[in-house]
Amino acid sequence: MAPLTGEPMPEPHRIILLAHGSSDARWCETFERLAAPTVASVPGARIAYMELADPSLEAMIEEGVWEGSRAFKVVPLFLAAGRHLRKDVPAMIKALEEAHGVHITLTPPIGENPQLGEAIRKVVEQELAD
Repeated sequence: MAPLTGEPMPEPHRIILLAHGSSDARWCETFERLAAPTVASVPGARIAYMELADPSLEAMIEEGVWEGSRAFKVVPLFLAAGRHLRKDVPAMIKALEEAHGVHITLTPPIGENPQLGEAIRKVVEQELAD
């Protein structure tokens, strides 16, 4: 529903699930399997890698811009906010925003979400039951 003021609807964010990346294809396949339910059910959701694998974060931003997106939300598939999420990724995001004239929001890493802890508990309980 459009706002009553006649203003256009705000553009939905393109979601990018960001994994670290590895030159080992098996590592990347694990993250692609983890991301698959989101990519399949959230319109415009994609997976990208910070380094060492494709597609890169830059490639996914460029694809989104080409398809008309101007707002992006990056969800790090990291367990905690270490150096990469405190320094490297924010610097990458700043450069991408400046280069493409877009707005990119970096969310906390998924490891900070209490729901992940509950999912881990369920997996451990299932393993104990087997």
